[in-house]
Amino acid sequence: MELQSIKLRFGIIGNASGLNRALGIAVQVAPTDLTVLITGESGTGKEVFPQIIHQLSSRKHGTYIAVNCGAIPEGTIDSELFGHEKGSFTGAHEARKGYFEVADGGTIFLDEVAELPISTQVRLLRVLETGEFLKVGSSKVIKTNVRVIAATNVNVPEAIDKGNFRQDLYYRLSTVPIYIPPLRERKDDIHLLFRKFASDFAEKYRMPSLHLTPEAVTLLADYRWDGNVRQLKNITEQISIIESEREITAQTLMKYLPEAYVPRLPVLYANKAEYKDMTERDILYKILFDMRRDITELKQSVVEIIRHGGMQELHQNNPQLIKKLYHDISTSKNDAPSEMEISSDYATYQEEPVEEMEEVEESLSISQKEADLIRRALEKHRGKRKLAARDLGISERTLYRKIKEYQIN
Repeated sequence: MELQSIKLRFGIIGNASGLNRALGIAVQVAPTDLTVLITGESGTGKEVFPQIIHQLSSRKHGTYIAVNCGAIPEGTIDSELFGHEKGSFTGAHEARKGYFEVADGGTIFLDEVAELPISTQVRLLRVLETGEFLKVGSSKVIKTNVRVIAATNVNVPEAIDKGNFRQDLYYRLSTVPIYIPPLRERKDDIHLLFRKFASDFAEKYRMPSLHLTPEAVTLLADYRWDGNVRQLKNITEQISIIESEREITAQTLMKYLPEAYVPRLPVLYANKAEYKDMTERDILYKILFDMRRDITELKQSVVEIIRHGGMQELHQNNPQLIKKLYHDISTSKNDAPSEMEISSDYATYQEEPVEEMEEVEESLSISQKEADLIRRALEKHRGKRKLAARDLGISERTLYRKIKEYQIN
């Protein structure tokens, strides 16, 4: 079956290579009974792929059950999946069939499978390997013929390292892995999805459909979309209801995109607590200023060693290194001493670099630099904070906080 007809049948929009590959794998694996593990960020549409696999398989006339493992309390998850006998626990007034018994001959989709307790993971592994399970409170083995498709937005290898997920279950589930790319890896699909959602909401609320200016289309494609398709759909619905103008400009769109002004730079040291409340721009500034400060401190340390005569012995052992250090320290002076002066006269030369370092020394405080940048931006835009925030590449909320923090009038 062609991918285009599958997209039309299941309402999938987009032509990104990653999306087409995921669909191609789903189509190929559908006629088999292999277990499938679908991975991808939250909001990418992972729940559609199990339906595709089930409908294109020989089990399409059997039962299809989707289970959100993260939404079922840990105390009842075993009962929900495998059933229980009457009186097996408090409140078990009658025997109950579990999903694996009900879906015999069909397909079970275990969404957020990484949220399963370890004890339940052991039971699930037995079902996958032997097709057998026990009801809660029973010793009678029950056979089932169920195809299992699982999905998660968790980094499973990382969860295995932390002891939250069984490695043997991971290998058993991921017989065929399918990765759903996030929306930021499908830039050309973003506008297509927006138009589809805008058309749907226009029909639903009986109003003209939205359309974007070229600048708004560019902004839409450049935004990070951490919530993926789900976030794009929600924002499209908000704009459809709230905005009276049907032509949406970039300025209007910015009001609905959280932190839209922050550039999408690599997030360095994102796992460290000291960076958790900083924007990407703040982190980059901090790294640059820290590097500059470290270089200055290194030069000052060399100068102190020279001043106290501690280089005499090192000069005898490695004169080339000493010559290079002297050269680096005094590159900004036109009257830098010659190599002969370095070798013959320490006394005169030991004092000059110290004076030079003191002359060029400047404040390296990141707070002061940041405050100066904010003042210049506010002066440039005559106190208009919205324009200043845009020029600085930060949100208005962040700018207000910085103004208050640095007491800028």
